[in-house]
Amino acid sequence: MSKSNLHLKSVFSKERTFRPKKKFEPGTTKFQLHKKAQASLQSGLDLKAIVNLPEGEDLNDWIAVHVVDFFNRINLIYGTVADFCTDEACPIMSGGPKYEYRWQDNHKYRKPTVLPAPHYIQLLMAWIEDLINDDSVFPTRVGTPFPKTFPSTCKKILTRLHRVFIHVYIHHFERIQGMCAEAHVNACYKHYYYFVTRYHLVDKKELEPLREMQASICHKTSTSSRGSERF
Repeated sequence: MSKSNLHLKSVFSKERTFRPKKKFEPGTTKFQLHKKAQASLQSGLDLKAIVNLPEGEDLNDWIAVHVVDFFNRINLIYGTVADFCTDEACPIMSGGPKYEYRWQDNHKYRKPTVLPAPHYIQLLMAWIEDLINDDSVFPTRVGTPFPKTFPSTCKKILTRLHRVFIHVYIHHFERIQGMCAEAHVNACYKHYYYFVTRYHLVDKKELEPLREMQASICHKTSTSSRGSERF
């Protein structure tokens, strides 16, 4: 193993995960799809190609596997900068001066509320964790149908996860660069971007804050993921 890979393993370690990692039960359809997706990521295939639905598989299963995977990966990425993302440093969950994100839920914050970035992200990750662990929302048993609200739930999750990418890229990217993890994070973002745009899971206006970066790293004719997608 190269020194760079050793360094990335220390940077993106389980100890730095912001929330506990969600895993699939062995023997389930989602576990098999997860393994198939991971094998593709590590094979050096074009990231644009690996987001395509495998022949004969169910689209909802494919989306569910990726929602959980992106939740895990973005947790790891945010975990690397969490010590620097404090209430004092980031008093508002934002993506630069033009974009501000307010938290709303069905419990304490029934109206959109301005929160420090760490508090917003903590609530976000807890909310997603509850959803993906709820079998009525993300069914794990073979033959259990997905609820009619599943597509809209996934769109909301992926939209809010993108805001974490925005915050990290705009406010904490020097930290990522300082750890020599820029290529790794970029590869993760490209995978996310290709997936959500392939299946129309995030509105274009939500992607707008990172438009210049997307033009730089995503809109290229050839993209390789070899060695950069391993967490």
